[in-house]
Amino acid sequence: MTANPQAILHGQAAVLDIANLDTDQIMPKQFLRGIDKSGLAPGLLYDLRFDAAGQSRPDFVLNQPAFQGVDVLVAGANFGCGSSREHAVWGMQQYGFKAVVASSFGEIFYSNALNNRLLLAMVAEADVQAFMAEAAQQPGPLALSIDVQQRTVRSAGHAARFVLSDRHQRMFLQGLDVIGASLAYADQIRAFAAAHWAAQPWVKEVARKTRDRLPV
Repeated sequence: MTANPQAILHGQAAVLDIANLDTDQIMPKQFLRGIDKSGLAPGLLYDLRFDAAGQSRPDFVLNQPAFQGVDVLVAGANFGCGSSREHAVWGMQQYGFKAVVASSFGEIFYSNALNNRLLLAMVAEADVQAFMAEAAQQPGPLALSIDVQQRTVRSAGHAARFVLSDRHQRMFLQGLDVIGASLAYADQIRAFAAAHWAAQPWVKEVARKTRDRLPV
């Protein structure tokens, strides 16, 4: 039997030990000018990565040469709190992140992330501290394996279980975002719509019919 390539994420992690990092810090408002999802990577964590003059902060972990290309964050508690902007998730993905390990997350950010296939592994705070302590003992990223099937996060020196709903687990294992998961029920959706319109034909395409009655 062939292993599911979606089941285990092998990543290189950087530590961002900042509690209550909100979505305005993850993706500042000045980068929300576009009408689509593109072009958000330059804004990710901008005020942490750059100073007021736009110069790179050499002491910030993501600016250090050894941490170029990391794709996992081990982060402080309540990561992604604040506003509901989905751009924070899109920006993280465009930058290259595949997962965040933390003890808690902002509720809306958590839903936005999992619905877009940014994996959030919520572990105990003691486990976060163990991973951070291990990372501090080495000069570069911490190698992590996140097993979606078993709901575990492992490094060379520590292992932890994480919380993930059955629905989100299935989405990751099947390679689906929330739209793809919805389309899996396309036949049932069409059948429901047909029955609904048959019983109440006056509601079918009511917006289009109203628009068509308006003068050009």
